[in-house]
Amino acid sequence: MSNQEAKLNQYAQQILGQVRTVISGKEPVLLWVLTAILARGHILMEDIPGVGKTTMAVAFSKVLGLSCNRVQFTPDVLPSDITGYSIPDPATGKLSFQPGAVLCNLFLADELNRATSRTQSALLEAMEEGQVTVDGVRHKIPHPFTVIATQNPTGAAGTQLLPDSQMDRFALRLSLGYPRMKDELTMVLDRREGDPMDKLTPVLTTQELSDLQDLVAATYLQEQVANYVVSLVDATRHNDYILRGASPRATLSIVSLAKATARLQGRDYVVPRDVQMVFSQAISHRILLSPKAEGSGKPVGEILKDILAAVPAPGLR
Repeated sequence: MSNQEAKLNQYAQQILGQVRTVISGKEPVLLWVLTAILARGHILMEDIPGVGKTTMAVAFSKVLGLSCNRVQFTPDVLPSDITGYSIPDPATGKLSFQPGAVLCNLFLADELNRATSRTQSALLEAMEEGQVTVDGVRHKIPHPFTVIATQNPTGAAGTQLLPDSQMDRFALRLSLGYPRMKDELTMVLDRREGDPMDKLTPVLTTQELSDLQDLVAATYLQEQVANYVVSLVDATRHNDYILRGASPRATLSIVSLAKATARLQGRDYVVPRDVQMVFSQAISHRILLSPKAEGSGKPVGEILKDILAAVPAPGLR
């Protein structure tokens, strides 16, 4: 393991160690969130209210030293609240840009699926291109930049489906779920002497996080592994149980997540196992099941597992 990998793993342990003091018993989910951030991906947290989605996002912003803005999405939130707006400057007579909430390092979109489609779409350019366009002028969003959005389960009161174009921009869809009894007890006991959130401290600077993201992006990807990723995604487009397969954006997302996974395991190159680990997590929210799948009751996880079994992994030296 090189000094760079050792440093990344040291940071990862410190980050996760602090966040665990706030979110008990959810280590796999916390690791997925950190993986997505290192891969410059966005995260969608889908769960019932009150299980700690927002708390987790705020905890990560604190330990990562990121500027964080939060918007509680409701039907009356406007696109300009997200992107910003221009007002005339009396001194110069020119338009002056007033930044919106999304111009930060970590944007927490709370209960995103309660907003109108018009407001939801205000995030699309920001998530894909790291910028917003207001009155024909582009404004760059600070780097690093991550969106952590939460949504209540589909069908909950006051919610609507997120558009497919937005779902495709999330690297991962995760769920915390209810804690185990012992973890819930730990949560209660840890708060007898104050809120653990108040004790969180930054582990690294935004520049150091950006450097780690550059390190992840530079992870070596052998052509055989790249072909393996493409073959897996292509298989989602030719499956009887899938009406609409994954997009090329999903292919790139799998590669980025696999690179982050490799680095977290102390390697500077991707192996097929890295791809297999992230495939279902990165794909499940991006595909549309066919009537055959709906009729048979076959879950999406089983369908993707079958694809992994059917597509041969390359043998690397």
